Order: sequence, then C-alpha cells, then structure tokens
Amino acid sequence: MKYVLAVSGGVDSVVLLHMMSKVEEADIVVAHFDHGIRDDSSDDAVFVGELAKKYGFEFVVKREELGKSASEELARDRRYAFLRDEAGRREAKIMTAHHADDAVETVAINSKRGTGWRGLAVLDSDVIRPLLSMSKEHIIDYAKANNLDWHEDSTNSSDKYLRNRVRQETKKLSDDDKLQVLALRADQLRLKSEIDKEVIDLIGSGPNYSRYFFTHANHSTAIELMRYICKARLTRPQMDRALLAIKTNKAGSIYQAGQGVEFSFNARNFTVKLIK
Repeated sequence: MKYVLAVSGGVDSVVLLHMMSKVEEADIVVAHFDHGIRDDSSDDAVFVGELAKKYGFEFVVKREELGKSASEELARDRRYAFLRDEAGRREAKIMTAHHADDAVETVAINSKRGTGWRGLAVLDSDVIRPLLSMSKEHIIDYAKANNLDWHEDSTNSSDKYLRNRVRQETKKLSDDDKLQVLALRADQLRLKSEIDKEVIDLIGSGPNYSRYFFTHANHSTAIELMRYICKARLTRPQMDRALLAIKTNKAGSIYQAGQGVEFSFNARNFTVKLIK
C-alpha cells in the first residue's frame, strides 16, 4: 500500500516515520508542508528531507508564505490541501502522526467551542493515524529509546494558538481522566457508525444524490447528511455554501467545495467526487 506520510520534523512524525520504515509492504512518500509562518521553518524542510534520504523514501515538499499572522485553521487547511493533492496524484492514502493526547485536546477544543455530538467523534476520516493509541509520553520514550532526533516547533509554546492554550490545561488531566475522554470518543465513534448506516438507508450510498431531497430537507438534517457524503472533510461554512450550490447551480456546472470535494450537477441530481 502507498502512503503519503506527513512529516513536520516534530517528535510525533519522526517516530511514525521510524516505525513505518520497518514495514516492508508500505510504500512511503515523505511529505513536508512548509507554511512559512516561522522565520526558521525552512530548516525543518531540510531536516525532513535528510530523514527521507536516510530511510530511502521519496521526499516531496511545498512552501507557502502564510505569514506570522496565519491562523491554525488556515495552516491546517493548506497543509491538507497539499497532502490530498500529493495522495491523489499517487493514488495513495494520507498518514499522519496524531496520537491519543491529540484526540483529547481536540475533544477539549470542540467542547470549548460548543460542539455537537460529532465534535466528540474526532480524528475519524479517511486519513490513516497509526499512533492514536499512543500517548505523547510513550512517543517521546520511543524516540529516546531509538536515539531519534527531532525539531521542536517554537510556535508550540505560543499562547497565540488555541490548541497550545488548551494543551496546557489537558496536560493537567490525570491518566484516568484522559482515558475517560478517549472512552467517550470511542462511544461517539460507535454512534457515528450507527447513524451513518441510517443515512445510507435514507439517501443511498452515492455518489449520486437527489437535489430535490437536499433542497427540501431541513437545514440541520441536510448538514448532517452533507457531512457524511463528504467524509467530514468540509467545515460548516463550506457545507453551507455547498448546500446553496445544490439548490441554485445550473445543470452541467461543477462546484469545488474545498478540501478535495467536488460537486457536479444535472437537473435532478448531484454527484460528489472526493479527490484523495
């Protein structure tokens, strides 16, 4: 299987890269996105390139000048756009180094923002995340035990970013508290699976869907269905705009919703294409 493995140069992705280098059947492309937010971000690209060379993997890199004022959301969206573009051209799966503590942080962030139930079923998409069962502590222990070097991102200590502020709070949680959060996430993932089955019964398995149905469904229901057929790739504003396109776009037109989600329309139906 071919994977586009996102490597930032931090300890998490360095550990994942080391682990995957031992999996003989895995065809790895090391991908690094240089967001240009930090003055020294190009150093990370050089470091990751050397790692890829060490393991004998293909290396791809993209730099964008997002600037120091760039938001977390913009940096994430641009990074995933790059990863999906590379994965799509190679017919590969995206792999990232998200771990158990990342899941806890994401649940906390979504709860802080006032999430719905899906905000608890986090890090569940077509992206492969092999480290979700590992804690940050165990990842660091693995890195030290295997004499791995990594780069610390200086922005990880900045209070500018919400995730960093939330991380300072979740670090205070006991192991039992974190396990309870992860158990809650697991329950919500099971619930999501059950709801997804009901969704298929309601609108079918695609990729063609009725414009009439989505036009007349109440907004919250339409958003829930949209989230399913787009594999949770789109943000809420992107889904709102996609619903408007379903209602108003002319037959024969194509709408790019973002995150590799493409809609095409005829008079009665629309088709969704997910570009890897």
